[in-house]
Amino acid sequence: MAYTTAIFDMDGTILDTLDDLADSVNYALGLHGMPASPRPEVRQHLGNGMDYLIAHSVPAGTSHELEQQVLAEFKADYAKRCVVKTAPYPGILDLMAELRRRGIARAVVSNKGDFAVQELVERYFPGVFDAAVGERKGVRRKPAPDTVYAVMDELGADPVDTVYIGDSEVDVETARNAGIACIAVDWGFRDHDVLVGLGAPVIVSDTQALLTAICRRR
Repeated sequence: MAYTTAIFDMDGTILDTLDDLADSVNYALGLHGMPASPRPEVRQHLGNGMDYLIAHSVPAGTSHELEQQVLAEFKADYAKRCVVKTAPYPGILDLMAELRRRGIARAVVSNKGDFAVQELVERYFPGVFDAAVGERKGVRRKPAPDTVYAVMDELGADPVDTVYIGDSEVDVETARNAGIACIAVDWGFRDHDVLVGLGAPVIVSDTQALLTAICRRR
């Protein structure tokens, strides 16, 4: 009764990227004398893509032109910084090895810029995933289902046998929009109570529980 394809969000689900993201956000803000964004606020604004993150980090009333400049500076700094403090969450690598042993396909679909997704997958998960997709120009990002559909097409995955795993409202909505099952993890960027309020159908708190949920689907 296991799902045959497991598609994972990246930030807050398989990788703890918060510190590197917060450092790059505050580097870009500091270049313009803007107040730093506290770590909890950066955490709250993650999951909706880099444009959203910067738009909610710059001071209210910032011009579009300046916001775009800060965004570009953030991306340039994050491209260099994205592997400084980032690390897989405990148990994630063992989980992926077990899914592979059981013949379950593994993929990543993220709203993080595709340049960073590819670098992080190569660095922390070499040979682990069958497909990995980040935010790209001309393709609607999550919660639109486009990137999930693209990965499913690439892997030949049946929606009935596919599950999406993430840590935020974006991920719950993405799975719903794609017409596939959803498992939410509460170790990432949204607390357990928030996930309950979002109506997440399954919530897990460790990788052993996640393995069980993937392999003994409801």
